[in-house]
Amino acid sequence: MKGFTAALLIWTLLSPRRAGGEAWPTHTACRNGNLQVLYQSCDPLQDFGFSVDQCSRQLKPNINVRFGMVLREDIEQLFLDVELFSKGLSILNFSYPICEVDLPKFSFCGRRKGEQIYYAGPLNNPGFEIPEGDYQVLLELYNQDHATVACANATVLYS
Repeated sequence: MKGFTAALLIWTLLSPRRAGGEAWPTHTACRNGNLQVLYQSCDPLQDFGFSVDQCSRQLKPNINVRFGMVLREDIEQLFLDVELFSKGLSILNFSYPICEVDLPKFSFCGRRKGEQIYYAGPLNNPGFEIPEGDYQVLLELYNQDHATVACANATVLYS
């Protein structure tokens, strides 16, 4: 059964986009009551899978996530840029090293082009309460050569 699930994930991630240059579909990362987190790949060549186990207004210091994709680039080093917008205005912008040469934080650090990344486990964050409102989040993973590994436009809706 695990082999079938892995094959389905790979087929989904590698299947060609629809004709006409349409955008990737919008996916739901999590939904719980009045909180909803949606995302869409902004990489024109590849979609990816992402989900959050607990969807809560109170973001806990350790949240469990799942992330899967096939690499189009080597990741000797991997960095995450996050920009948060509210009502069209940038309210937060930060960069975070995920894989460094001397400090790999995850088992997928050092993977090569063509290999699959699948991570299921905790992510450490400062923990905070999500205020009511609609937010847009731009996330970009890029490697040591500044090549995009994954890119997403996310929307957080909380009413």
